[in-house]
Amino acid sequence: MASIVTNPTAWILTLLTVMFTLTGCSKPTVIDGEIPVEISGSTFMLEIVADDESRNLGLGGRKSLDPDKGMLFVFPKSELRKFLMRNCYIDIDIIFLDATGRITAMHHMPIEEQKNPEESAYQYDLRLKKYSSRFNAQYAIELIGGTLESLNLEDGQQIKLDTVYLQSVAQ
Repeated sequence: MASIVTNPTAWILTLLTVMFTLTGCSKPTVIDGEIPVEISGSTFMLEIVADDESRNLGLGGRKSLDPDKGMLFVFPKSELRKFLMRNCYIDIDIIFLDATGRITAMHHMPIEEQKNPEESAYQYDLRLKKYSSRFNAQYAIELIGGTLESLNLEDGQQIKLDTVYLQSVAQ
């Protein structure tokens, strides 16, 4: 009887290739630092925000945001998060997600009075309203204000994210 496996190395490489193909171990589509994320049947192109400097800036300073765009904040670990509207000129909706992509909290964050010249950065941050994730969160999605009303989301609802890829870019 002839053996099907004549070269064990080739057989192992073929098996590994098939395993990686079947498990979908590929990088998601990322275009200019943005990743498509489907939320309640609508697709948003979300800018990946994965380091301290860009997370601290967020949408601060921006005067507009397209309705199908936003930011996806990625943190190295899951913990209680609080966001504020520092230097923001547009209303923002925020969705906090745990490490698996389940919604922990959602908020509408309206524009607040900008920093006064007499205020220190600390005083400014202190007076801004804080929006909490309520539970540990590893991700946050920011969209243009008013978007949440049309999405009909609920706490605990799953938003599909490629968490393996996102964690590989988190700093």
